[in-house]
Amino acid sequence: MAEKSDKLKNLTEAELNARHADKMRKKKVARDKIIATKTIEKGLTIVHTGKGKGKSTAAFGMAFRAIGNGLKVGVVQFVKGKWGTGERKVLEAFPDQVTLATMGEGFTWETQDRQRDIEAAQQAWEKAREMILDDEHDMVLCDELNIVLRYDYLDVADIIETLKNKPPMKHVIITGRNAKEELIEFADLVTEMEMIKHPFRSGVKAQIGIEF
Repeated sequence: MAEKSDKLKNLTEAELNARHADKMRKKKVARDKIIATKTIEKGLTIVHTGKGKGKSTAAFGMAFRAIGNGLKVGVVQFVKGKWGTGERKVLEAFPDQVTLATMGEGFTWETQDRQRDIEAAQQAWEKAREMILDDEHDMVLCDELNIVLRYDYLDVADIIETLKNKPPMKHVIITGRNAKEELIEFADLVTEMEMIKHPFRSGVKAQIGIEF
């Protein structure tokens, strides 16, 4: 390794540039070969989970990307229905492309009413199911669905059965920590957000533009 480093030090800028260009050409050839083997096009089931911040944020980013590409997006918020969020304000600016349903009644420790939470979760899922199975929406975001699944307010088997029957090209994104193993196994794309550091632990409250 030291010998290679010394060798590079003796090269001129022109030689370093030529070496880099050759390396990148080889990398592009290899990359193009890999990409050429990826021929399947399908609607994806995507799960964002984990204890780290950014699960819903990343999912809304996908929704905004879909809107920018002219697709129609459905959004069902299972928990944060009472919160005023910046994402909701942006989505409301595209009424022809977005169906927005804020069905949640708040976090379960805020309502302190298990039966009410179950009923709210069921109503939200019925709305989400309609959009997942219809031929109108290209993408459906089920924000914080994992939370109500964690408390067993909904049957994960019913969720998966619905996902199996969605139109072939429809994308469904599910967010929330503690995703069920069955859902992780079924999904096409799973991302776990890992928390390294969070200002909340240092006494910093949720702030506009960052958390909502």
